[in-house]
Amino acid sequence: MKPAAVTTGLEALARAVLDSVSLSDRVAAAAARYAETLRAGGTLFFCGNGGSAADAQHIATEYVVRYSEARRPLAALALTTDTSLLTAASNDLGFERVFARQVEALCRPGDLLVLHSTSGDSPNLLAAARAARDRSVRTVGFLGRGGGALATQVDDAIVVPSDDTGRIQVIHLALEHLIVELVEVELAAGA
Repeated sequence: MKPAAVTTGLEALARAVLDSVSLSDRVAAAAARYAETLRAGGTLFFCGNGGSAADAQHIATEYVVRYSEARRPLAALALTTDTSLLTAASNDLGFERVFARQVEALCRPGDLLVLHSTSGDSPNLLAAARAARDRSVRTVGFLGRGGGALATQVDDAIVVPSDDTGRIQVIHLALEHLIVELVEVELAAGA
């Protein structure tokens, strides 16, 4: 591996991070929404496909276990982890309904559904957003590539200004970690 190629890659990632600084207000609003949901006894639900599914699982774990501070567990669940449910819903209802079906069964008003998508055009995430809206469940979208159709279907869209899937996912995860940190501080202050 040539050091110049690594430098070029790191510089591109740094530019993508710097371009994302413009999202500060949206990230702060999302953190407030997460904290409000948890403070009121609601649950955070996360979903996504592929690498975004891994991010959903990772972030849900940060709330249930802990991030940087020892604290009580917080209610969070990734809709990407139950293989029996995922395969049954995909087989019986179609993959586009795999998350919507879970939203219909599990989400209640006062909960928050967080959708991760680098494109914003995944049919199963669009269906989940519609199912959440039908149940008066608030939604946050972590998106890229201009936000896609999902940007107009969620209450709060955080659109990373990049078209590169890997960079979008890295920044989504960094922003979600920042939100966990902010939520922990907020909930500790209000305890």
